[in-house]
Amino acid sequence: MNDPILANAPSHGGNEVRTDDRSPITGPPYDSGPAPAPAPSPTFAATARGWWVRLCGAAEHYGPVLALYGALKLIGFCVFMYLLDSSGDFRKKNPRFGGGAHAWDVLATWDGWWYQQIAAHGYHPALVPVPGAGGLITIEGNSAAFFPLYPALMRLVSSGTGLGLLGAGLLVSVAASFVAALAIHAVTARIGGRRAGLAAAGLWAVWPGSGMEWSAYSESLYVALAAWACYAVMRHRWLTAGILTCAAGLTRPTATALIAALTVAALLAIRRQRREVRRWGDAPGPDRTRRRATVVRPLAAVAIAPLGLLGYLGWVGHRMGDYGGYFTLQEGAWAHTFDYGKHTLDVFTSLPVGHFDYLFAYPYEDLIGVGTVLLALIVLPLLLRLRPPAVLVVHTLLTIALVLGSQQIFGNISRYLLPAFPLFIPCAVAMRRLSTPVLCAVLGIAALASGSYAGYALFELGVP
Repeated sequence: MNDPILANAPSHGGNEVRTDDRSPITGPPYDSGPAPAPAPSPTFAATARGWWVRLCGAAEHYGPVLALYGALKLIGFCVFMYLLDSSGDFRKKNPRFGGGAHAWDVLATWDGWWYQQIAAHGYHPALVPVPGAGGLITIEGNSAAFFPLYPALMRLVSSGTGLGLLGAGLLVSVAASFVAALAIHAVTARIGGRRAGLAAAGLWAVWPGSGMEWSAYSESLYVALAAWACYAVMRHRWLTAGILTCAAGLTRPTATALIAALTVAALLAIRRQRREVRRWGDAPGPDRTRRRATVVRPLAAVAIAPLGLLGYLGWVGHRMGDYGGYFTLQEGAWAHTFDYGKHTLDVFTSLPVGHFDYLFAYPYEDLIGVGTVLLALIVLPLLLRLRPPAVLVVHTLLTIALVLGSQQIFGNISRYLLPAFPLFIPCAVAMRRLSTPVLCAVLGIAALASGSYAGYALFELGVP
């Protein structure tokens, strides 16, 4: 029997009877039901838990580095303060030249006094002749000889925290010293592993000249910037490296070595990229970026890196009416000049025979300086044997050359060589074989001694 209604009904492959045009695959042409509920957003507890996990991971990774460095520095600093207080010599000295009412006042004397003056009153660049002077010192000392980033941070911290300029300067230096320890650890760990990085951070705390790290001096800030800049170059973070190097150029003139090191590393990277372009064309590299595009960032870093140093020298020269005014001031007011190593040779030929008739003679401090130079020259071939990245090699070699090639107070060499932190690497690689108790014992003994050779000798037995 042919039912006209059934004959005109649509046929289906299953038992389900459909009375509309929906298909079992595509579903309805429009959604007439309620909108699906959005994915639940992370709760505060989940977000806090994520931050806690990250914090625990960071503490596990960086905690031992900070703890070791802090403990070693605290040991050396306490010994330094004890030696100052027990001798009492600082109480008889000018508060500007190694004296003060309290032991910690010594930390802000000499160069620290100048930094406080800059933070409080700014710069007044000038070349003022000393009336009737005919010797080495022919120009009055001027704050323009000291670079601006450290006193600027000192003033900023003082304004933000209510601390005096001395307290603010010490806070900046101490914080920067920990940042530098992390950077030295990171650089060394890429070459010798995390345990070598830990040992390198410990060496940063006890190396000759390390007494300057917790004082109103700019060494800690400069080394922090330089070490992280080198690490950024090693990771091919070119813009970061350029900005950090620019900031280092506003901190110390030693940044000349860092700028040259970054430039050499960038040119080598560009040469390598050009080789790959010739071989592979402009196909994306392993990091999915075009090979030609990767040349732009190293060039940008090379352009950015010297802006801080050149900008400050240019500003000082403009204010003085002499674009070589900074160097004229250094030579005429502090007798600092590049003499191609003549003064260093004079010291090395006089000290072994007990003569102290050379320029700026401070026998005890100079003996430590000679030992530091010999240590650096012994360690340098061991560093080169590890074949570290070019940025570390060039930075270390030029830093040593600039320091040894200059006429200056020779005893300061132990602190001037602090930026040559890659010298820690071969020592740290050798020390990574030591067990943790032995490593801590060795560095702990060095920390006890550092209160004298790295602190007291520089501030009280010489001129830092």
